[in-house]
Amino acid sequence: MKFWEVIKVAFASLRGNKLRSSLTVLGIVIGIFSIISISTVITMMQNSISEGLSQLGKNTFQIQKFPAMQQGRLSDKIRNRKNLTIEEYYRLRDMLDEAKLVGAEQWQFGRLFKSQWDETNANIQLVGGTPEAMVTNDWAIADGRTINQDDMDHNRRVCVLGTDLVTKLFPRINPLGQEVKVDGMRLNVIGVFTPQGAMFGQTRDNFVAMPLSTFQAKYGKTSRSVNITVMAGSAVTYNRTIDAAIGYMRTIRKVGPGEENDFDIFSNESLIAQVGQITQYVRLGAIVIAFIALLAAGVGIMNIMLVSVTERTREIGIRKAIGAKKRNILFQFIIEAVTLCQFGGFIGIVLGLAVGNMAGKFLNAAPALPLDWVLAGIGLCVLVGVGFGTYPAYKAANLDPIEALRYE
Repeated sequence: MKFWEVIKVAFASLRGNKLRSSLTVLGIVIGIFSIISISTVITMMQNSISEGLSQLGKNTFQIQKFPAMQQGRLSDKIRNRKNLTIEEYYRLRDMLDEAKLVGAEQWQFGRLFKSQWDETNANIQLVGGTPEAMVTNDWAIADGRTINQDDMDHNRRVCVLGTDLVTKLFPRINPLGQEVKVDGMRLNVIGVFTPQGAMFGQTRDNFVAMPLSTFQAKYGKTSRSVNITVMAGSAVTYNRTIDAAIGYMRTIRKVGPGEENDFDIFSNESLIAQVGQITQYVRLGAIVIAFIALLAAGVGIMNIMLVSVTERTREIGIRKAIGAKKRNILFQFIIEAVTLCQFGGFIGIVLGLAVGNMAGKFLNAAPALPLDWVLAGIGLCVLVGVGFGTYPAYKAANLDPIEALRYE
């Protein structure tokens, strides 16, 4: 029989046993759907992280008090760490000759800003930063200027606004030169940041930056821990700069030999790696569910193929009588099993991609096609079809033609 004739016979067999075939195909659909939908969402998240989550500039890392991603409850040792101070920042900046730029920043969260036209909700992030921090954080300016060293030296009450605040506080006029008020302090607007967009449904443009010296004059030097951002000279010197920064910080903070660091290093790469560690367990769970569903579907396929062999015993005898060889019969029934699996797999892949991308939209992530997992799904369908279809095919191929012709 030609290949397409075998396919036609396979679908004719499926149509002849609609309910039984549908239940069997359903197991394949559930298994492949589980893998593809979860993998699609994870791929969208990872793409969003690598493209949009990059909070730091190129070849940049940050030294901070706590881990960037906290899983579960912090240990007492981590929770009781001392704040990083502005004095430690200045010492590190003087020592770290390997770095291109060393910046510092401090944050206040949940602030309310006012203009003479409107006011925001109390959910604005206020950052005090050095001029270097504007570069290491990759905060580009769309209009006006950024914070400079002169602003730092003279404690100027100036600020740069994220686009969310411009839309809210200055809906009809240019904000440059206007005033905003926060916690009783008036700030002159000198610039507007380039929009950074949303990530996972959360905007990244609802923040205001001001000189770190002005920030500390208002909120105090020890109100929060200082984050130190370091930009290496190139990708080649990046790891060496991290090692040097860790060594200097241990010396500055008097961390003894053999003791753990009392600070953490955060980078775009480390964040992506941490997210990968978290998502691998989700993907593993999907694989376990898929394995159980595919195993059940495989047993169903073996059952339907054994029934098919019994029902078509006389047909097999006729084919053997007119010259069909064992390998022809074997090939025919294996192709039928694989076709059954691929039909269910195709439905599972389509549904998985559709549902996965729909779920990803709630995270404001771009659509994704996890091609590696789609190909893996197709391969699994072939494997299940061959694995569970071989025995029925072998049984059909080894039927005695005389006994088969006598079968009623």
